[in-house]
Amino acid sequence: MSGIWGKRIEMSLFGESHGPAIGVTLHGLPGGVQLDLDEIKKQMDRRRPGQNAWSTPRKEADSFEILSGFFEGRTTGTPLTAIIRNTDQKSRDYGRLMHVMRPSHGDYPGYVKYDGANDYRGGGHFSGRITAPLVFAGAVAAQILGLKGIGVGAVVTGIGRQTAERIDSVSFGANDLLLLKEQNQPTLKVEDWEKLQQEMASAKKDHDSVGGTVQCIVTGVPAGVGDPFFHSLESHLSGLLFSIPAVKGVSFGSGFDLSAMRGSKANDPYRYVDGRVVTESNHNGGILGGISNGMNIDFTVGIKPTPSIGMEQRTVDLETGENTLLSITGRHDPCIVPRAVPVVEAAAALAVLDMMIWGGIWN
Repeated sequence: MSGIWGKRIEMSLFGESHGPAIGVTLHGLPGGVQLDLDEIKKQMDRRRPGQNAWSTPRKEADSFEILSGFFEGRTTGTPLTAIIRNTDQKSRDYGRLMHVMRPSHGDYPGYVKYDGANDYRGGGHFSGRITAPLVFAGAVAAQILGLKGIGVGAVVTGIGRQTAERIDSVSFGANDLLLLKEQNQPTLKVEDWEKLQQEMASAKKDHDSVGGTVQCIVTGVPAGVGDPFFHSLESHLSGLLFSIPAVKGVSFGSGFDLSAMRGSKANDPYRYVDGRVVTESNHNGGILGGISNGMNIDFTVGIKPTPSIGMEQRTVDLETGENTLLSITGRHDPCIVPRAVPVVEAAAALAVLDMMIWGGIWN
């Protein structure tokens, strides 16, 4: 398999959910960038499991060790490698899953592709556990983007049948982003978070799971980032976003709602404000012709329900060649959407940084 992503910022993720460690290597980072390790740890903690009732009870500190590319508080410009040791594996929970395929997991296609040699424990390399080093990489990228006044923030906008308020990407600015980062809940409003938690609690009570949506905004991106067609900013963002386990949809701006609008409504009129070209609306999510137009980048990801549920499901046993039933035990999230927020932010930061350096806009 090829585990490398990126054009100028090349990233490789490695490890398995129940292996000794997981990690990331980043190539192409500029040298001399001072990194705030406490801020990176803060972002890692946002994704870390075992912190609340709607998260898996697996206890992982997600403490990272930087092995290379970092010296005396700064990046060296050489490959930056970090690992996160796994400390709370319970592999015995997965014994039967060596040959009984979990519905909607990567187990069966992984078994076929790798001739049964894949590590099935906890999903192996297919696991959402691998998003921990992705968050580390994104936190590094976000600090580099911050040097250019570019920020990334995301909120949960829905879980199950319950919705939450969306960010107004026209008026949302750097100060709003700072306030968002200071909040203790992953939604804009506390009352929204309360009803979303009820939706997750209901699914957990039923031994079921639930999915949802996350909206992400990237502020401060100048016009001109990206290329038409094959190297569009949308394509680059989407490619990395779809690499996040459980992401099944990505839309920009008003997304699929644009298909029901007339052009007079869907178009984003231009105007000058203080000598700067802006648009009055942002239905297109700050990207036109594959290139940023100077407005906030605005996209939403759709995340499917956690496949591992306690309810009995129909599946197959590859060892016996028969149909069978499966009730999944072990430790699993009834909803991964809140923990996905920093992962989505990480992917956005990496994709924007890579495109800006690749397009020669960084310097």
